[in-house]
Amino acid sequence: MRSFFLLSLLPMPLFAAETAAASSNGIGTGSYVQALLALLLIVAVLLGTAWLARKVSGGRMFGQGGMKVIGGIALGPRERLVLVEVGETWLVIGIVPGQIRTLHHLPKGAPLPEDLAAAPTPSFTTWLQSVSERRNNNA
Repeated sequence: MRSFFLLSLLPMPLFAAETAAASSNGIGTGSYVQALLALLLIVAVLLGTAWLARKVSGGRMFGQGGMKVIGGIALGPRERLVLVEVGETWLVIGIVPGQIRTLHHLPKGAPLPEDLAAAPTPSFTTWLQSVSERRNNNA
């Protein structure tokens, strides 16, 4: 099979009769077939290399290393909080430009404390009302 691909890349004498017709048209059919077979060979080499890399790494994708991102939230345009699973531990990580810090350790799958789970999420409307009340009290 491999020798077939290598032979297909050599100039094709089978299309020698078309050279007279090709000289008037520009490019012969043999050149198109040769280019197509070369392209198929390149694609096969790429797919084979990807398959081999996957087999060598044990089926894992590159860069995982036993870590998994559980979730994250943007705190600003360049600040994030990320929950990362490492083995049997969850890490709460703060990411800002030029710095990454571990903020808290949790056991894997730990439930939220009751006060955090039951606390209502503040909305923009409640925040705006509290700001306007403080402004009226100060005036």
